[in-house]
Amino acid sequence: MQSILEAAINEWHASVNERDLERSARAVGNPIVVLGPKGAGPITPGQFAEWVERSGITLRPQSWHPISERLMIVEEDATWPESKTPTRVATVFRVADGKVTAALRLPNLRQALELAYICREMAATE
Repeated sequence: MQSILEAAINEWHASVNERDLERSARAVGNPIVVLGPKGAGPITPGQFAEWVERSGITLRPQSWHPISERLMIVEEDATWPESKTPTRVATVFRVADGKVTAALRLPNLRQALELAYICREMAATE
């Protein structure tokens, strides 16, 4: 049986990969915190949908690494319209109320694990 965490992340991937902008906006919290090569910070669901359209990215999950009840790292093969071959990346996902509330994309699993453990420890000490 799929957990709420996995279901939310699967919905996020499906909406992004299908470039379904309304579905993408519904799959995320308000705000969603993002991290990527062009910066970091909170954005609205509408801004997230705009990013889905603008980037043209496809992220195919390859491996799943549970961190806590709310955090999961997913290694993904990322492609963009201009790319010929996939690039392996790792995204730290946080989920609340069945929606992705953070998607922090890092260049590799090691960096994602380091960030996820820091996030988990910060949450545990609130």
